[in-house]
Amino acid sequence: MQSDSNQDSCVFCVRGVTKIYDMGEVQVQALRGIDLELYEHEFVVMLGASGSGKSTLLNILGGLDVPTAGSVHYHRNELTTASDTDRTRYRRDHVGFVFQFYNLIPSLTARENVELITEIAKSPMDAMDALEMVRMKDRANHFPAQLSGGEQQRVAIARAIAKNPAVLLCDEPTGALDVQTGILVLEAISRINRELGTTTAVITHNAVISQMADRVISLSDGMIAGITDNPDRIQASQLRW
Repeated sequence: MQSDSNQDSCVFCVRGVTKIYDMGEVQVQALRGIDLELYEHEFVVMLGASGSGKSTLLNILGGLDVPTAGSVHYHRNELTTASDTDRTRYRRDHVGFVFQFYNLIPSLTARENVELITEIAKSPMDAMDALEMVRMKDRANHFPAQLSGGEQQRVAIARAIAKNPAVLLCDEPTGALDVQTGILVLEAISRINRELGTTTAVITHNAVISQMADRVISLSDGMIAGITDNPDRIQASQLRW
């Protein structure tokens, strides 16, 4: 899958990406010359401590932010020179986001929260099918306040995938959850990667989660500290931390 002979399988090509934030009189260098490829259908874990740059990198891949220097290509389209309108279209049509906090609309049911996305997507899946993917179909008519944290996160995942995105980017999706609930959420993310073929990147500080990835990208101090293949990928249900 990572063969240089199959360039078409490369979803993201990142070259020399640097990100500097101006904090008053102080400059904070969040990324320091990142080179990276992500490939079709793979499940990647980006592992690093708080402040390592992993969220910044994820936001740049998702078109939520732009680098100070360097280039990011999504397939053959350069995101770094795209207009705000084009980046908005890219996010809407190609990327699903899952964050640590669920951001569901309290006055809408689970199904209605998912339908918000299906109404604006180009080729969405049915909202109930998306809920079934994360094993939440039987809770479709419940409001967020009637759902546990893990159930709300699975609804948020259903909302993210309902647009049929090519890419799913997850920022600490289990960060606010206990172990058993987190495993259910990771099972849902893994199922989407496996059954829909969605290129999936999960960022986390929890090294245990890396055991379920095809590749593990370790970040430290804004740089890639290492990239390792994981030939013995295990199921989320087998994780313990």
